Amino acid sequence: MQSRRILMKAGLAAVALGTTNVTGHAAQESKSRGKSSGELPRQLTVLSIHQKDGRETLGVKTQAGVLDVAAASKLLGFSPPLTLEELLTNGGNAELAAVVAAALKSSKAKSTFWDESTIKFGRLFTNPGKIVCVGLNYREHVEEAGQKPPAEPILFNKYNNTLAPHNTTIKLPPRDLSYKFDYETELVVVIGRRASNVSVDEALSYVAGYAVGHDFSSRDLQLEKGGQWMVGKTLDGFAPIGPYFVSADQIDPNNLNLETRVNGEVRQSVNTAKFIFNPQKIIAYTSRLFALEPGDLIFTGTPSGVILGYPKEKQVWLKAGDKIESTIQGLGTLSFDLA
Repeated sequence: MQSRRILMKAGLAAVALGTTNVTGHAAQESKSRGKSSGELPRQLTVLSIHQKDGRETLGVKTQAGVLDVAAASKLLGFSPPLTLEELLTNGGNAELAAVVAAALKSSKAKSTFWDESTIKFGRLFTNPGKIVCVGLNYREHVEEAGQKPPAEPILFNKYNNTLAPHNTTIKLPPRDLSYKFDYETELVVVIGRRASNVSVDEALSYVAGYAVGHDFSSRDLQLEKGGQWMVGKTLDGFAPIGPYFVSADQIDPNNLNLETRVNGEVRQSVNTAKFIFNPQKIIAYTSRLFALEPGDLIFTGTPSGVILGYPKEKQVWLKAGDKIESTIQGLGTLSFDLA
C-alpha cells in the first residue's frame, strides 16, 4: 500500500501546484529557468521513456497514468525540463508541475498518458558528474567478505558507460575475460544541491531523491587480477538504475526493506537500518573530500548474501539467461537479465 500511495502522489501534487499560471507561454517558462537555485523536487515520482527517435525523456507518474512530458509539452505549449538531469541541474520544478496539471485537465492531452506496461524504459541518468560507490557498508557483508569493519566509508567509482535502464539486458564479456559475475542491490542517493563540507545533521537536505541501483560486479576482475575494484565494476551496462526516481520528501532512506532475487529465488534481504554508514554520514564524509553537485549519484553499498560470500564449493556465478530483480521499499523493482 505504501508504494501505491507514493506513486499516486505526484499527480495530485502537480494539480495543486499547477492551479496558477498553467497557461504560461513556453518562452516565458524557458527564460525564467536558469541554473538550479537549489530547490528540490517534491511529491514527484518519475521514470524515463525511451522514445522512438532515441531520446530518453521524462515520464511523470500520475493517477491518470504516466505522462509523457515531451509529448504533453509540445501539445500544450509548455517548456519544462525534459530529462531528470536537466531538472536537477537547471531547475524547473514549477514548470514541470504546471505541464502535469494542465495535461490532467486537458481532454486533448489524453493521448500523452501512457500505460506503464507499454513503456520502453530509458536511462534515468546519462551523464552525471560523479558516480560514487561505497564498499563494505553492511556489517554482515563485511563478515562474509572476511574483512574488518571500516572506520570510514570505502569509496570507489563507476563511469557513465555503466549506466543502464530498467528492463535492460547486460551483455556479458567473453569467458576468457571474466566469468565470476555477482549481484549487488543498492540504494542510490541522488544529490540535488551542491554539497561541500556539510554536516551529518544537514546532509539529507542536499538529497533530491532516491532510486534502486545495481552494482553488478565481476569478482575475478575485481579481486583476482591485481585488485582491480574499478575494472570489476565498470564494464558496459554494469550499473542499471530504476525503474523510478522518487523525490526525497517521500522516502526515509534509513528504514527501507531491500531484496534481491535471482530467477525468483531470494538472495539478499535486509533493512537499510543496518547500514554501517547511513546516507547522511556518507554525504558528510564525501563532501569533505570533494563537492557533490546536483545530479551526482551515490551507490550506498550492498548487504550480505552475495555469491562472493558463499563457501567456494557453493559459489555458482551468474550466467547468461539469468534474471535479476532488485526491490527497495517505496522505490519499486529494478529488473534486468543477462546475455
